[in-house]
Amino acid sequence: MSGRDDATPRPAGDGDPDTLPLRGGVPGEADTLPIELEPGEDEPDLVSSGPGTGAGGSRSDREAAGGGAGSEAGTDDGDVTPAGEDGDVVPAGDDEDVAPGGDDGDIVPFETTDEVVPFDPDPGDAEVVSQPGERTPPSDADEPEESGPVDGRRAAVRRAGMLAGGAVASVLALGAAGYLVLKPYVTPDDYEGAGSGVVTVQIVPGASAREVAGVLAEAGVVASARSFVNVAEERAKTGSLRPGYYRLRKGMAAGAALDLLLAPASRVVKRVTLPEGMRLVEALPHIARQAGLPLKDFQATETATLGLPGYARGLEGFLYPATYEVEPGMRAAKVLGLMVDRFKEAAKHIELEARAAAVRLTPLEAVIVASLVQAEGGRDSDYPKIARVIYNRLAGDTRLQLDSTVLYAQGRHTLKVSDKDIKIGSPYNTYRYKGLPPGPIASPGEKALMAALHPAEGDWYWFVTTDPEHRITKFTNKESEFVRYREELNEYLGTD
Repeated sequence: MSGRDDATPRPAGDGDPDTLPLRGGVPGEADTLPIELEPGEDEPDLVSSGPGTGAGGSRSDREAAGGGAGSEAGTDDGDVTPAGEDGDVVPAGDDEDVAPGGDDGDIVPFETTDEVVPFDPDPGDAEVVSQPGERTPPSDADEPEESGPVDGRRAAVRRAGMLAGGAVASVLALGAAGYLVLKPYVTPDDYEGAGSGVVTVQIVPGASAREVAGVLAEAGVVASARSFVNVAEERAKTGSLRPGYYRLRKGMAAGAALDLLLAPASRVVKRVTLPEGMRLVEALPHIARQAGLPLKDFQATETATLGLPGYARGLEGFLYPATYEVEPGMRAAKVLGLMVDRFKEAAKHIELEARAAAVRLTPLEAVIVASLVQAEGGRDSDYPKIARVIYNRLAGDTRLQLDSTVLYAQGRHTLKVSDKDIKIGSPYNTYRYKGLPPGPIASPGEKALMAALHPAEGDWYWFVTTDPEHRITKFTNKESEFVRYREELNEYLGTD
């Protein structure tokens, strides 16, 4: 935009090409030079230069030479309005004088809102702009440093120092972060002492040392899981942890907690021992009492849910004599199931089914024979001989005539069996019925089972325990000797 809205160039004459007044380089002279314009070509800008400057110089050049932007005059599009109607340009006088002319022929000074800084090839004489819109005089401190080999090496040393310092800081930062990450593993939190109070924890079957450590930490027994794992690994006890319930204390040192877990006395468990030769009607109350569970729960247990062998007809004879651990929360069915499982393990170990066939028995019959051997008593070395007597009498189609079967039918335990007793009508009365009784009469142990499967060699037909206190049993194949042995027993019992 020019300084005035009506500053429109006037034509030099009709039919003549457009001419623009150009002020010469000599003060006081004004030559008019025609400039031919091609169609569509814009008129060139014309910038008024100051005294002593050429018309072709840049604005900044001219301003620097002429004392700044104040010597500049013209319109926004570079046209100079002629003073007269004939198009002559008024000669230039002093810098401050402008030739008079018409009202609309005056030269309007160029106005701009942009600040122009004059160019000077010598930066030492120019102002330095430190902030936008602010100039400060140049100073020696602002002069650029001389470059050279020494200065380059110094800069390289400074850069290397900065890099080395950054690397050290990074290493220290990484070291601190790494320590924070590794601290729980290297020096995990741990309590001191044996702790206090009581807390019960459970180790489930198959739990690893890490899983046990997590349970202990969650229960407040140890300060951290890692502290317990470290102690267990240092003492090579990671494989010694056993499932079960343990009575521990809160706030224990990891080593003290491990000690209690390895101590049998810390187990929260009730031990149930089922002796050999016990009948089912006796075993259930015995088990319930030791397990601390209601007897009715054992009596109401469905045998079909216990996993009995397919050849079993009931629980009698299939609760294996052993010691069992009953943990908190264990139900009656679970306890009986443990005993049945133990029987099946023993039967597999001694190859019960295969061995029974070798003695021409079914697996159930082998268990029945074993229960008879167990119930008749005597010393362990007598068991195979008792089994042989049974097999010999079965082979001879002779009644077994075993007091133990009669007493089982009566639900009694005595050494005195009367003539009246041996006349009862129970199928378990082997004085009255040939062959084996319909089922086991007690829980046989492994030795009785082995005796049934591996009977001794002999032709014995009778046996009598003549001294029950000392478990002395005599065997014979002669009936006369049997009668004499029987008299010895009656004498021992003080009966006729």
